[in-house]
Amino acid sequence: MSAYDGATLGERIANHFGGSTEHLYGVLMRDLAADWERGGVVREILAGREDAPPGDMVQLRLLAGVHRIVLRGDAPELAAFYPSVGGTADRYAVWPALEPVLRSHVAELREALDVAPQTNEVGRSIALLAGLSEALRRSGMRKVRLLEPGASAGLNLLVDQFRFEGDGWTCGPDDAQLVLAGCEAAGFTPEPFEVVERHGCDLDPFDATTPEGEAYLRSYIWPHMPERDGRLVAALATLREHPVTIDRAPAADWVRDQLASPAPDGVLTVVWHSITRQYWPAAEYAAMLAAIDEARSRLPVVRVALEDPSPLPTSGTWRPQVEVDDDVIGHCTHHGPPLDLLP
Repeated sequence: MSAYDGATLGERIANHFGGSTEHLYGVLMRDLAADWERGGVVREILAGREDAPPGDMVQLRLLAGVHRIVLRGDAPELAAFYPSVGGTADRYAVWPALEPVLRSHVAELREALDVAPQTNEVGRSIALLAGLSEALRRSGMRKVRLLEPGASAGLNLLVDQFRFEGDGWTCGPDDAQLVLAGCEAAGFTPEPFEVVERHGCDLDPFDATTPEGEAYLRSYIWPHMPERDGRLVAALATLREHPVTIDRAPAADWVRDQLASPAPDGVLTVVWHSITRQYWPAAEYAAMLAAIDEARSRLPVVRVALEDPSPLPTSGTWRPQVEVDDDVIGHCTHHGPPLDLLP
């Protein structure tokens, strides 16, 4: 049994999608859990991870490792089941193709468990746009220094290079390579802004402009969601035109160092993070908040975030919340649109 939630790792895998098998990953979770329960190769790959915190999402790390093998062309029989590479085979028949891949890549898949999921989901930039607009309205400023701890490859730092289309509003360059449609949020009026500096950090940053880096990020996109894959490919093309700097550093120390020097006059410093809180130790997150609060006496700074509620609700439905400092201003999905703003 897990020390965290009273369920075995096999049970957590089986229940990841509530037992649903309506898409490929639902079937894969079912089959991985069944193999874990009978002591098969999945038990070998996940050995030592039995008590991993639920937030580690061990199952998604494993599936990303498998997806990378598929994307690079090393599992053609399994690729027939993956829509991300054109596969159309019946998902319910996937296990005979999956098990040999697991057995022949045990060492690689165990290494894949060491890295937290890094989708760098660009759909979440709609939450940043909403939070920025609220912060700019409150401050009266129009120039932004954008800092992102836990930035992965830094794609969301390019929020001003993306185009957003909502219910009665648009925002961003007409010629943007990434167009984020379906943002909804009727009545939303994005504030104009200029990003004068953008900078991020991550415990494990990498160059997403290389073919290897692109495949690495794409591996975390669920293969039955081609629209998310299309967004990522467009965002990576944007990144090649507008490179960003991502430091290798923990969040709290990096934020403190960045805030040690004030931005130029008239520039609002925005510390942005999205779906990272669950992966950080509680002390690390608290230290980052303390660094932001300490800097408020020296410069205009605001925290904008898209995060799950903490603690998570124990009943009912919920979605990640858009936070501006201590205020929740709206909600969207883990993958971004649609955005709903509170009155």
